[in-house]
Parts: sequence; C-alpha cells; structure tokens
Amino acid sequence: MNPEINTFNQKLSLEEREICSLLATTIDVELSDAESKIWHAHPVWFLDGNPIVGYSKQKPGIRLMFWSGADFDEDGLNLIGKKFKDASLFYNHVSDIEINNLKRWLQKSIVIQWDYKNIVKRKGHLERLI
Repeated sequence: MNPEINTFNQKLSLEEREICSLLATTIDVELSDAESKIWHAHPVWFLDGNPIVGYSKQKPGIRLMFWSGADFDEDGLNLIGKKFKDASLFYNHVSDIEINNLKRWLQKSIVIQWDYKNIVKRKGHLERLI
C-alpha cells in the first residue's frame, strides 16, 4: 500500500480504518497497473493519469467513488453524480463491503473510462476513452 494512503488510513477511527484498508488492498490488487496517491486530500488511483477510483471520509461514512461509475450499470453504485459520470456509495462497517461487487466494479473501471485527465483543457467537457 502506498505509504501516504496508509498514513491517511491510520488517522481514521478503527472501523473506518478497517474499511479503508480493505478498500485500498483490494484496489491495489485489482488495479495493479494503477498509480495511487493522495489527491485533493483523499486516496485516489489513476490509470495513465486518469482518476479511476478513490475514497474519502464524509459524514455519512466512507465514500467509495468511481469517476466513470455512472456508466457501469450497477444498482449498488447508487449515488450518481449530477454533472459528471461519477457514481459512489457509502460504507459504515467493513461488513458492508461486498467484495465480489467491489472487484466487479474495479474491473469495469478499467474498461469504462471518461477522460477526466483532460477535463480542464476541454473546458469541462468529458469524452469517453474506452
């Protein structure tokens, strides 16, 4: 696990830390070619400079977000972004994580991508990469 992400996780409560550690470990395995780092104060994984998945601590719990998740056609990703193509869900207990769903979503994140890397250059317009 990226040391910066580990440091992020260690600052959380025990339950939140368990959730984030499982998320980070699973993401690292499933997205083995991804670069991970703290981006805008949260753990994020990138493929070729394009943000794919990340998580953050919010009032409702740990939010797992897929930048292109709105196109995954997955009921479990129930919070769809209004302006972009993101989708997410919240976890409050490590037992909330359905690992098979997580792995399926991570595999979809490889093949379904919108170009967030160049969104500023395109003045907010997203283009489908894959």
